[in-house]
Amino acid sequence: MRAPILGLHHVTATVDDAQADVDFACAALGLRLVKKTVNFDNHGVYHFYYGDERGRPGSLWTTFPYRGMGVAAGVQGEGQVTVTSFSVPASSLQFWADRLRERGVSVADTDRFGEPSIVARDPSGLLIELVGTTRDPREPWTGGVDAERAVRGLHGVTLTVHDPAPTIEFLRGLFPVDVVTDVPGRIRLGIGGDGPGHLVDIQHGSGSDAARNGLGTVHHVAHAICDPEAQLRLREHLIASGVRVTPVMDRQYFKSIYFREPGGVLLEVATLDPGFLVDEPLPDLGRGLKLPPWEERFRTEIEGELPPVRY
Repeated sequence: MRAPILGLHHVTATVDDAQADVDFACAALGLRLVKKTVNFDNHGVYHFYYGDERGRPGSLWTTFPYRGMGVAAGVQGEGQVTVTSFSVPASSLQFWADRLRERGVSVADTDRFGEPSIVARDPSGLLIELVGTTRDPREPWTGGVDAERAVRGLHGVTLTVHDPAPTIEFLRGLFPVDVVTDVPGRIRLGIGGDGPGHLVDIQHGSGSDAARNGLGTVHHVAHAICDPEAQLRLREHLIASGVRVTPVMDRQYFKSIYFREPGGVLLEVATLDPGFLVDEPLPDLGRGLKLPPWEERFRTEIEGELPPVRY
């Protein structure tokens, strides 16, 4: 089957210090903190969602800051998302290079299929790429950077795998996938489109070590699906195909299923609704600690465990 995937939904990473993470995402990248909640599997850990004004799917970068929780540093490598790319106007790349360097961030210039970009490491060591493009009409959040320069949303992700063929065959069997470009060591796929917010690069033959989850690694990448019914049909298809897939999980702001592709990368398929306005009005997004109903009775305990953050 070909599930009606609309493009990227979000990318989620395991990071180190909560305050350093907020500072980098909001003060350096100019993203909006659209939701401050907790890891539903460990309510002593924040779950931050950053994105555009409303936290639209395709703009979202989310993190679990695990400092002090006994989580070791991870290994970036095969079987993992190794680069998360954001889209910015092509004319703004020098601005971004200067802005990051002023904040003590090392920046390198590169080029992906004719679009110049810069690559930097965030405070946890994650590779973050800003891709300069003229093909992204999405309206940016301008709370920290003016509209002519601000991040538009996710541009794409890079999956590092040992053998690209099984990964591509698997994805083609599930999603509307087109090969955009194929060069030695890297194959660019468009999923649900071929522009920013739809791109998945398959990097192979890099000689990387096998990935290990931990601080400074991407946990998963999520794709957006049009509605819950289509998500259920996809889940049934995965089960019938012998793929291990989770039950539908309620993440409060969307519903999700998780499974791994043959190269080992953890994938999520998430719904669009209900979105981030379900428990906060637009002007107040990200200001209060929002807990799922089943955690409210632990609010005092949770607030005592979580480190304070300023933003």
